Amino acid sequence: MKFLRKHWFDIGGFLSILVLGFIYLNFKTLTNYQLLMWLSLTSLFFHQLEEYRFVGTFPGMINTVMYKSKIPDRYPLNTNTSLYINVFIGWLSYFIAALFAEEAVWLGMATIMVSLGNTIAHTIVFNIKGKTIYNAGQLTSLLFFAPCIYFFIKIIDEDNLVITKDFLIGILLGIALNIIGVLKLIDWMADKNTTYIFDNRNLLTKDRKNNIS
Repeated sequence: MKFLRKHWFDIGGFLSILVLGFIYLNFKTLTNYQLLMWLSLTSLFFHQLEEYRFVGTFPGMINTVMYKSKIPDRYPLNTNTSLYINVFIGWLSYFIAALFAEEAVWLGMATIMVSLGNTIAHTIVFNIKGKTIYNAGQLTSLLFFAPCIYFFIKIIDEDNLVITKDFLIGILLGIALNIIGVLKLIDWMADKNTTYIFDNRNLLTKDRKNNIS
């Protein structure tokens, strides 16, 4: 588990290559919706790499900017919480949405709402709170999440893929994933004495000089 807490996003980067390879090999047989859902999963992997590896300062931004934490290397977001949110909730839901595709459009809708929530947070909320023009995760939100959101709406409309039940379940689940699966989980798993500490590189530059991890 220690390795996973430190490198799950690197593993995600490797998995993105496998998914893109799968898409390439099966491109002609995939429906538009199936293709979109696999690309949505890939967009999640890319987004997490930007947040935690290349730039990598998302944890520090969340703890310092959003929660005004005095110990941004571990509170309230820590490496264990990040693992649970991004892998056990994020990867699993996006993967199942791609795997079942048209058989579970409601789940696809829920994951797209997570992508939408991320896009709004990274492009508007985090920059306003942090008085910045960029934050780790913003670029992939605009380049990958936003197009997936657009084409999801376009495809389900043109192909008549959803019924009322899909909307009800999808929207409610999407709200739950955004609020409970992300925000509340950060609160529930917060521990000022945790040993699950982020590396110095995951903090904002101004916080690194006081960090010894």
